[in-house]
Amino acid sequence: MKNIKPKVVVLKADGINRDEEMAFAFELAGAESKIVHVNDLRSKKEKLSNFQILGIPGGFAYGDDIVSGKILATEMVSFLSDELKKFVQRKDTAILGVCNGFQVLVRTGLVPFRNIGGMDATLINNDSGHFECRWIKLKVEKNSKSKFLSGMENKIIWCPVAHGEGKFFAENSVLNKIEKDNLVVFRYVDEKGNVTQKYPNNPNGALNAIAGISDETGRVLGLMPHPECFVRIEQHPNWRRGNVKKPQGLPLFQNMVKFVKEA
Repeated sequence: MKNIKPKVVVLKADGINRDEEMAFAFELAGAESKIVHVNDLRSKKEKLSNFQILGIPGGFAYGDDIVSGKILATEMVSFLSDELKKFVQRKDTAILGVCNGFQVLVRTGLVPFRNIGGMDATLINNDSGHFECRWIKLKVEKNSKSKFLSGMENKIIWCPVAHGEGKFFAENSVLNKIEKDNLVVFRYVDEKGNVTQKYPNNPNGALNAIAGISDETGRVLGLMPHPECFVRIEQHPNWRRGNVKKPQGLPLFQNMVKFVKEA
């Protein structure tokens, strides 16, 4: 069974534009990816039960009308709630939401507390007041609940960001629980590797410099930066200078694939 490639469903909806990059990243990591429109899940043409990994990519689902990720999140909760609950209850599944996908995960309630249909945190407009598109540095938390960080813990990695609503925000009680339960996976850091609230290293003003969080099982992960955009060394803007030796986003996908294969 360990030699069988895990099956990944990469969710597609109008306005999503990083689906091919995410599918490619999972393919590089050893999985079998399929881009599936949300309408095909709603119509039962495709079923979540046939997959081990659900990927929700970046972009602007439905134009981010109302607020980012809201319409797709509402669609998933309204029409796919039962399938989602069954999917997360299985022990051999994983979910990744990147950028717009992270916004969807938060608005479905899957992160931080798997409160499907509820909403315990949010992602709001960047403090800068405009869209942020640049490469930033992230610190991978050492004691995170996430199951997908083998070999990455405590490392500083490069990742690009591209978002207008990326500021992680929650009430103090929720933020304290997230910290206490070790649900923070990635934080924004400065050039010296120190966690920072300062712009532009923290591109959106996220509370506690939070760039990504996990659910309590460690099998659902959402983050604003785009690891799927650094799975080949040539994707880094300074790769010719020899400063970056490996694609630093690829290990996350490899760890997810390894996890579901062994689960």
